[in-house]
Amino acid sequence: MKDLLSGKTLKVKFIPARQGNYEKYKALPPFPSIIRGRFNPFEWAKDPNRRMDYYDASMPIRSDSDSELLLKGHAGVAGRIEGFVRILKSPEEGEKLQSGEILVASTTNISWTPLFPKAAAIVTDISAPLSHAAIVARELGIPAVVGCTNATARLKTGDKVLVHGGQGTVRILK
Repeated sequence: MKDLLSGKTLKVKFIPARQGNYEKYKALPPFPSIIRGRFNPFEWAKDPNRRMDYYDASMPIRSDSDSELLLKGHAGVAGRIEGFVRILKSPEEGEKLQSGEILVASTTNISWTPLFPKAAAIVTDISAPLSHAAIVARELGIPAVVGCTNATARLKTGDKVLVHGGQGTVRILK
């Protein structure tokens, strides 16, 4: 920093490469909370069945016959609702959420609360039945499936789904 401020520009040549790396990593989805073993974020991001809560390099990739159309999580709040998905990466994107859409997020905290009344249902990657998403959805009577592990990776905005909060499932309806 001292060299840069004094007019020596030796390190300035590295700035474009570092900015490029920053943009590549910024485009990745949030990493799992727990990572075990060697982790390549770019390979992990390509996997449509990736888990958002846990990554273990030694775990085999499992594939169920029904897994392409069904996401499983924890029953957050009972209720069945059919609707269109809206994936949000942060509550600051809340203006994109239209009334009656199904809010899908990696996880939620108190800053997401003002968006819940607009949502027909809530689906999260990381959460449990006593998480913020489940508690607030329960108070508002909104069906919720929490802890799906990969909902933000498997679903995309505009997908039509059936959320079954009591069973903890989300079915993709094509």
